[in-house]
Amino acid sequence: MKLTELARCCAEEILSVQGDCEVANPFINSREKQVNGLFFCISGARFDGHQFAEQAIKNGASALVVERLLPLDAPQVLVRSVREAIGPMCAALYGNPARGMKMIGITGTKGKTTSSYLIKAILEAAGMKAGLIGTTGNMIGSEFIHGDMTTPEAHHLQGLLRRMADEGVQAVVMEVSAHAIDMHRVDGILYDVGCYTNLSQDHLDYFETMERYFQAKKSFFVPEHVQQAALNVDDETSLRIMREIAIPYLRYGISTNAELYARDIEISENGVTFRICVLAQGERLVHLQMTGIFNVYNALTAAAAALALGIGLDDIVRGLESVRAVPGRAEMLETHTPYKVLLDYSHSPEALENILTAVRDFTKGRVIALFGCGGDRDHGKRPMMGEIGGRLADYCILTSDNPRNEDPYDILAAIEEGIRHTDKPYTVIENRREAIRYALSIAKEGDLVVLAGKGHETYQEIKGVKRPFDEKVVVRELLAEMGQPETAR
Repeated sequence: MKLTELARCCAEEILSVQGDCEVANPFINSREKQVNGLFFCISGARFDGHQFAEQAIKNGASALVVERLLPLDAPQVLVRSVREAIGPMCAALYGNPARGMKMIGITGTKGKTTSSYLIKAILEAAGMKAGLIGTTGNMIGSEFIHGDMTTPEAHHLQGLLRRMADEGVQAVVMEVSAHAIDMHRVDGILYDVGCYTNLSQDHLDYFETMERYFQAKKSFFVPEHVQQAALNVDDETSLRIMREIAIPYLRYGISTNAELYARDIEISENGVTFRICVLAQGERLVHLQMTGIFNVYNALTAAAAALALGIGLDDIVRGLESVRAVPGRAEMLETHTPYKVLLDYSHSPEALENILTAVRDFTKGRVIALFGCGGDRDHGKRPMMGEIGGRLADYCILTSDNPRNEDPYDILAAIEEGIRHTDKPYTVIENRREAIRYALSIAKEGDLVVLAGKGHETYQEIKGVKRPFDEKVVVRELLAEMGQPETAR
């Protein structure tokens, strides 16, 4: 596409165009090699992309998108904000692929990943080829594509959507993080349905306050982004969205009046049974293969999105019941031991509270909670998670999560501040593999070991280096070393 043609497609974003050339491949990392590249000079908190424009040209950029004209021999597009321009420009460059597919976006602190898998299953039960974009990776039908971000950067996102459209995908469900909204990664996409799950403390290292965190999520529910909303009205922050929303919305919940709700909920270690009820449409019995009240909410999120798309209750129930597990989300490992081992991504206070509360309902013996906190992130949640672990588990093992560039013992000391006040027994084992070994060694018949924090992740980040660490593999190896070979799957 010619640069001037691209500029005409995105006239609202552009102040002026200097020169013209063919552009094809958008990028933001000046070290990448490109052919006919369009380099976006993003001004970030740590780096200013304008400083690397010359390197980008040497690596194949034929044109630049800038916030100030640079003294370089290359065509340039001047915009008010590169961050705000990159989404619409990349969408136009890739032929606006989202317009040819149904788009479902999910935002909220918890439940995005599981809800996205449930929605994908419902779409497939309704006969559609579905795509998925999220924390655990991306999918085109059954094909898995590795991903590094919950919501990819705009140029990668639009390229992925183009690939999905070319491969016949009819509907895409994706997690929309608060970071992505704030950084304009999803600009240029109009979602048929936008889902809001809940709000709880997380990411305050970036947003600083809960109010700013909430405002980022709320800003997704505007006509420029979303045509219809699905809101969890059991979360009080949904009421604030409803007061200001300018798009139609569907309410769902358990304890609040809503168009879609669940009743007669029965929870066991094998899953949840409940009745899903839709005003003016009737109700159906659902046998969900995943446990916990939070998964009832995830199922309602998925059902609300499907209803907004016009999918019927029979397909909704069939899709919900087809999902056996979501990677690293309340995932019971097949250890064939007298005790159970559960893997969960709970790395925030409320998520840890939810999973420990859920398993308490069906655990016959002790709940043994193994967890830590990530480094270089919100320090305030560390004692909170310690208090929650001590209050809800019978025994806690504090260990490293992803310490990143922090001293892991400083992180553990902050968690200890919270757990000491509970008077519950605990131990500190910094090495996560050895901590898991200890948990397995002390577990007895009827106990449940909760490995919290890592979930689907297959690495530990220590001193800036991501080292292989897949807890499913680690559990299997440790059980073999302990004389129980070929057990965990």
